[in-house]
Amino acid sequence: MLTLPQVFDREEQSYAFVTFTVRMNEMQKPAEQGFPLLFQTLEQQGITPIGAPFYNYRRINMAETLDVEAGIPVSHQGQETGAVRFGTLPAGRFVGLTWHGHPDKLEPVTGLLIGWTHQTQTPLDMEELPDGDHFACRLEIYETDPDDEPDMEKWVTHLAFKLKD
Repeated sequence: MLTLPQVFDREEQSYAFVTFTVRMNEMQKPAEQGFPLLFQTLEQQGITPIGAPFYNYRRINMAETLDVEAGIPVSHQGQETGAVRFGTLPAGRFVGLTWHGHPDKLEPVTGLLIGWTHQTQTPLDMEELPDGDHFACRLEIYETDPDDEPDMEKWVTHLAFKLKD
């Protein structure tokens, strides 16, 4: 099930993240390695996540590699250790939609959202460069906890892409 795209405002948000450069067929790597490392580091620093984990796509070159952050919102930034970094997701206008279904089926859903931005002439905050498309903020937010719902066909994922100011 898919919701219609909606434009909304987001406040800036502190977050913790681990960056990966992967190919499309390696997208489980950030989830399998990044999220456990994030949770362990936050627990060690006494920082509680205040939202759902997400992927933040920073650069996409579908034929080659993607720079993606495995991230999670936090109430405040902690001390950077190893691969774990802290930053601030930008404030601004975003466009988003919600997908109910398996996360592996998000590629065509993402295409629908990007198609909507083209059709409505609503530009994303991104820059096309020779090494791929660079995004100010392109979030894939996993609203479903795998421990609570093992059936991935029932997962809820929210896509939120920053719009050009």
